[in-house]
Amino acid sequence: MADNLGFSLEAMGVKLPYNMQAEQAVLGAVIIDPSNVALMVERLRPEQFYARQNGEIFAEIVQLFMTSTPIDFLILFSKVTDAKIFDSENEAKEYLTILAETVPSVSNLDYYMGIVEEKFLIRRLMNVAKDILDETTESADSKMSLELAEQKIYEIRAGREQSGMQPINSAIIDALTQLQKISGPDRDKYLGIKSGFAHLDRVLTGLGKGDFIILAARPGMGKTSFALNIAANVAKTKTPVAVFSLEMTVEQLVTRMLSSEAAVDSQALRSGVLTGNDWDSLAMAGERMSNSTMLLDDSSNITVTEIKAKVKRYNQNPETPNIGLIIIDYLQLMNSGNKTSSRVQEISEITRNLKIMAKELEVPIITLSQLSRSTERGSTTHRPTLSDLRDSGSIEQDADVVMFLLREAYYSDGEEETDSSKAVCIVAKNRHGEVADVQLGWDGEHTKFISVDYVSEEY
Repeated sequence: MADNLGFSLEAMGVKLPYNMQAEQAVLGAVIIDPSNVALMVERLRPEQFYARQNGEIFAEIVQLFMTSTPIDFLILFSKVTDAKIFDSENEAKEYLTILAETVPSVSNLDYYMGIVEEKFLIRRLMNVAKDILDETTESADSKMSLELAEQKIYEIRAGREQSGMQPINSAIIDALTQLQKISGPDRDKYLGIKSGFAHLDRVLTGLGKGDFIILAARPGMGKTSFALNIAANVAKTKTPVAVFSLEMTVEQLVTRMLSSEAAVDSQALRSGVLTGNDWDSLAMAGERMSNSTMLLDDSSNITVTEIKAKVKRYNQNPETPNIGLIIIDYLQLMNSGNKTSSRVQEISEITRNLKIMAKELEVPIITLSQLSRSTERGSTTHRPTLSDLRDSGSIEQDADVVMFLLREAYYSDGEEETDSSKAVCIVAKNRHGEVADVQLGWDGEHTKFISVDYVSEEY
């Protein structure tokens, strides 16, 4: 389908590139051999065709495929006629006949699709170049213009474009395609990223791409340890994980992870009083961790813009997979980078931008947050609620998921017997499903949370 930037560019003598023969060859290949449709639907979209009729015909082919309807000349002719893509039935029949008769070679379908993709990409680049020119001409803010230019180029690189509205029929195709993927034999590949805690993964259906997740607790409850446990579990699957720590140094983070991975007393690590067995365990744990894909950043007072820029730069390397999980420790230490009238307003701006970033990068972002002191007063259970989130109601509003960590033994005064090995992750908000209490085990000696599911399955 033609981009709607033709007037300005053509007035400047710029022609939009396309290859009609390649577009027709792609469509004709399906009429000749319908077995090609699965490959085409996975790779192409209707808007990648320059000619309006070609894009609309492809949309009809996709709908036939999604409804498992056989595809042949007569069925496609009926769909094209009903959709009134052409002015008359005779014109539709003639064009479909041309498509079927002019395919040079079905075996070269992959090459034809590559041409369609290439021409579409160039048209998008031309569109973005025009938008950037318009923005820099009208705007006096060079930083804002640079951010816009970078964002638009990134969207093309990521295979997305946010500038136009999407027809519902295209969105339905995307939704049905995704449903087919998550119900198929490779469903685990398309579900959310597994945290390594089985019950939590069942409640959340994994850490969803584009989800902004808040993990909140009082100081000392173990939220950093829990986040690092999740990071280590995900990184072991060769999914790159980026951890931004505004409170602890990289060395402190690694020490905590070594304690958990090697099962060496965290106090022994801090004091340096280690046995020979400890050193052996640390060496093996270090080797395992070295083979994982985790990136650590201890820049203090970092902004959302800086985090996004660092992630984008990493993702530009075609030889490595994109970052699959971002963890930020913690929200109240972040800086918006802008002048605001109050800290509450600044936190609101930060959470809004974190949600936008999660959606743009299509990656879950776990952000740690403090809770107010109200959880320590007036309650025998100390169970936190959404109203206990500190500094701003926008934290709850912007987050897709809000989780609280609670260890009742943390509040024990010694008079009542409390099991120090028990903990709970309270899923207090879940935009995509149920809320629930996820029971966990806590190994304080090694700063490690344990999936109760895994423990129960061993007995």
